[in-house]
Amino acid sequence: MTETASQAPASLSHDAEIASALGKRCIVLIGMMGAGKSTIGRRMAARLRLPFIDADTEIETAAGMSIPDIFETHGEPHFRDGEARVIARLLEGGPAVVATGGGAFMREETRARIRDKAVSIWLKADADIIMKRVRRRSDRPLLQNADPEGTVSRLIGEREPVYGTADLIILSRDVPHDRIVDECIEALHARLCRAAPNEIDATP
Repeated sequence: MTETASQAPASLSHDAEIASALGKRCIVLIGMMGAGKSTIGRRMAARLRLPFIDADTEIETAAGMSIPDIFETHGEPHFRDGEARVIARLLEGGPAVVATGGGAFMREETRARIRDKAVSIWLKADADIIMKRVRRRSDRPLLQNADPEGTVSRLIGEREPVYGTADLIILSRDVPHDRIVDECIEALHARLCRAAPNEIDATP
């Protein structure tokens, strides 16, 4: 207990330093469905005293319909266009923690905007973790087929090389959520607050 208590001031200091170093930039969480972007994002935002925004919720609000309904009525290309517009708007809104959908970072213009306006964190989860988390849900349009496991494996293969260009990579796994948040906070602090001006940045 003594160790935890002694670490608390440093942790609080890190939180404040990160929020200050961000300026007007956002923290954007990317990764596969089921990686924990919304859950981790909400907790991280609370720690940093920043707004939390779920891009998918914003898309549904802007469209006036659910994401499964957008896919069914208008198709995936229409959804992706709207997704790009919503994320561009969110990135102009000042500092916040933004959770994005699994396919958002695959769009080149969105990646460029995130590079300019945000610090990106890839929550990297393996296929078993993803399937365990999404199997019980029916709101994943890309998994509404006869082989969701195969779809997840294919998407991981297609997306991970692009996800790997994120500023930071954190492993999402079956540990307490606050542990993942702590790792995100430490990685952000190291990237934003510790590097000397002339130091070569070795982070991914």
